[in-house]
Amino acid sequence: MNAISITTRKSLMLFSGRAFPALAEEIGKYLDVTVTPQSAYDFANGEIFVRFEESVRGSDAFLVQSCGVDLNKWVMETLIMIDALKRASAKRITVVLPFYPYARQDKKHRGREPISARLVADLLRTAGAQRLMTVDLHTDQIQGFFDGPVDHLFAQPLLTSYIGQRYSGEELTVVSPDSGRVRTAERWADRLGGAPIAFIHKTRDPNRPNQVVANRVVGDVAGRTCIVVDDMIDTGGTISKAVKQVLEAGANKVVVAATHGVLSPPASERLAESGACEVVLTNTVSIPEEHRFDTLTVLSIAPLIAQAIHEVFEDGSVTSLFETG
Repeated sequence: MNAISITTRKSLMLFSGRAFPALAEEIGKYLDVTVTPQSAYDFANGEIFVRFEESVRGSDAFLVQSCGVDLNKWVMETLIMIDALKRASAKRITVVLPFYPYARQDKKHRGREPISARLVADLLRTAGAQRLMTVDLHTDQIQGFFDGPVDHLFAQPLLTSYIGQRYSGEELTVVSPDSGRVRTAERWADRLGGAPIAFIHKTRDPNRPNQVVANRVVGDVAGRTCIVVDDMIDTGGTISKAVKQVLEAGANKVVVAATHGVLSPPASERLAESGACEVVLTNTVSIPEEHRFDTLTVLSIAPLIAQAIHEVFEDGSVTSLFETG
């Protein structure tokens, strides 16, 4: 009886949802891999259909989806694509969500509220995702919601490298828009050579719920170049107010930096009129031309994600590459 010799060869395949295909294509260029062709469309009633045009059997599948505008639609499409990969016998399915949907709903603030970030993780796992890769989660605890390996990447080195070079020689202060993001500001300050930090202290009237009635800047900002940092900019209200507060406190100039530029209207107008000399974001979500403005700079997250995908595929160390320190 002749022995049968089987040689197994790992195969990396890259897939893209329809939310932001340009990002997946850019990631593919760094990996020297083409995005797998597919048929994807909506039925008249809104149902989504997906079919991959090539065999995925035995592949190490990486599915990239950036859930920005129409977030609920793209979450559903992601689940359907995972199911299609699972039923087509992909060996391992890694979902790459540069912007994790529902990340702000990570805990119950009051009774009878959902923990939607956990629900999304459960849905991904139930659909068939075995690994999750994401960038700058709103809170670290979300990593524990997904029952499997989570590669939590950080855009901070990319952002701080750009700002450190562009504003080299200037006296920098890192500003948190509220006291809850001070730890993030501290990490930024470390990467910018030990710059001092400041934060916006919010005072609330107990008789006027959900309304900030007074702000003050805590820290040294007078005459300095201040970097207001956050993980996400949605409508831009908090950040634009922080910029104005810092300028009123005597800052020489203000730069805004954040990872996720959701920019729901009227964020672009608010940021453009806030007085910030530059707003620096990454392309974890698509920022269409109509939401761009003269002082906006968008840095590409594609090299970071591509390197992480390469390390996962080769069974290397993602942690050693992307720790914030």
